[in-house]
Amino acid sequence: MTVTFLTRRVVEAIHDEQLARHGGARGIRDENGLESALARAEQKTHYAQPDIFELAAAYAFGLARNHAFTDGNKRTAIVSAATFLAVNGFELTCDNGTLYTFTMELSSGNISEEGAAAFFRDFTMPVEAS
Repeated sequence: MTVTFLTRRVVEAIHDEQLARHGGARGIRDENGLESALARAEQKTHYAQPDIFELAAAYAFGLARNHAFTDGNKRTAIVSAATFLAVNGFELTCDNGTLYTFTMELSSGNISEEGAAAFFRDFTMPVEAS
């Protein structure tokens, strides 16, 4: 399976859109943290054969935990992971309440990256081709 990874431009656009919708301070707080979060998923493919859920978890975990942006890190993390899944033919199936709880728990360190992958396995399905 060929995987489409997110570019920095896409993640920054997601971040900007989340701030426009929900408010928050603009800016990058930690350039290295952002680069690390963005490289995390692709790096996994160099050392193992992760599934799509592990790669989505790498985006969610890295962006939520690195706090690279001044504000909106959790929103950017979950929307980036969902976007990554979508461009690779999958969609999240959970309700907003479940997604909110997951994102807060992931960001606070109560869910590991492996736990995030399990969440995506449980709450993701392939998009049917039309």
